[in-house]
Amino acid sequence: MTEHRQRTGRSFAVIGAGINGAAIAREITQRFPDALVTMYEKADHVAAHQSGHNSGVVHAGLYYEPGSLKARLCRRGVNLLRDYATANHLPYDECGKIVVALHSEEEDRLRAIHERAVANGVPDVELIGPDRIREIEPNSVGCLALHSPHTAITDYAAIARSLVSDVSAAGGRVHLSAEVVDIDAAPEGATITSAHGSQRRGERTEHVESFDFVIACAGLQSDRVAKMAGGASHPTIVPFFGQYSKLAEEHRTMLNGLVYPVPDPAYPFLGVHLTKRVDGEMLVGPNAFLSFGRENYSGSKIGIKDSIRVATDPAFWKFAAHNVKAAVHELGAVLSRKKFLAGAAEYVPSLKGAVSTPITRGIRAQAMDADGSLIDDFVIEHQGRATFIRNAPSPGATSSMAIAEHILDVISKAHDLAPSSPKSQQKDN
Repeated sequence: MTEHRQRTGRSFAVIGAGINGAAIAREITQRFPDALVTMYEKADHVAAHQSGHNSGVVHAGLYYEPGSLKARLCRRGVNLLRDYATANHLPYDECGKIVVALHSEEEDRLRAIHERAVANGVPDVELIGPDRIREIEPNSVGCLALHSPHTAITDYAAIARSLVSDVSAAGGRVHLSAEVVDIDAAPEGATITSAHGSQRRGERTEHVESFDFVIACAGLQSDRVAKMAGGASHPTIVPFFGQYSKLAEEHRTMLNGLVYPVPDPAYPFLGVHLTKRVDGEMLVGPNAFLSFGRENYSGSKIGIKDSIRVATDPAFWKFAAHNVKAAVHELGAVLSRKKFLAGAAEYVPSLKGAVSTPITRGIRAQAMDADGSLIDDFVIEHQGRATFIRNAPSPGATSSMAIAEHILDVISKAHDLAPSSPKSQQKDN
């Protein structure tokens, strides 16, 4: 528990210390300096889950449906994230990205992505031919590509830690190793029961505290946390793991930026791509396959509770029935790293025969509706004075500071909360 100053204003609980929870907690301290802000994180450190297991890409907003929450908050989020990283001397590299069509049948899909990107206000995005592809990425090939020069990479875990430090500096409380086990929502606020300490060592103690407002950013556990407070039964979270491999040192400088495939509508996820990391490493991946455990990052331990939950969910089997081809395709890449790398070598031929080492996998908190469809847009559920982020897939990290603004705007309007700081009046629109 961190030290905190006495507060006389409203009280807010934020569940989850990933980048979304951290951004929301900081936004509260910016708008309401007199508020008491308390963060709960069940892990023993910040950014322990999705925020600490990702490629670090700052998405420009190429793919998203114009006018969707994703599209709007991604573009706003890029600007906020870049400015915050720069002001706080955190890693941020506008290395650029090309989305490459290898065959003529992919070109129409790529042109449609370009139209979306322009509609979303992505700056300086353009379609380029083979000569320009080689100029930007001498080791890459393709018949047509979409170039996004301002797509960037960062360290989301470092940004989350910095945001949480801001919360602490503003007098907020940060409880680590503190799992929320119950939420009692009422019209005037909510009461949170949290278990502190190590369950494995039998040292957990329960605490009960009431708040004026609760905002949950629980990622992989978002559906369970929402249901504690009487939230809707759907969407539910189905975890998909993504395995990246780190290329050998001799391949670290083979690309100037990022190289992505054109998304194939036959598959629910993006496909294998090449990603430069801010520490200089070059990653290839990820594959996407059902994870047997929501937090099974090593792949060595089956989460019994999570696996049973998926196996007994009719929605999952509806999804599976329509994605047999995708499952077979992804399973091949899971079982064979050689096949995995062969996919990347189509875009960068010099990768043939490359050596790579798997790194800790990431796990995507994919929200699924009752009919088995994957939910694409952000989903934010409001229940009186309790708010739950139910779905924040990529570009959720890119959009985190904009998601924070959006949620606080909605809460402030719904409950007639006047800001006690001029900060909220200075936003770019």
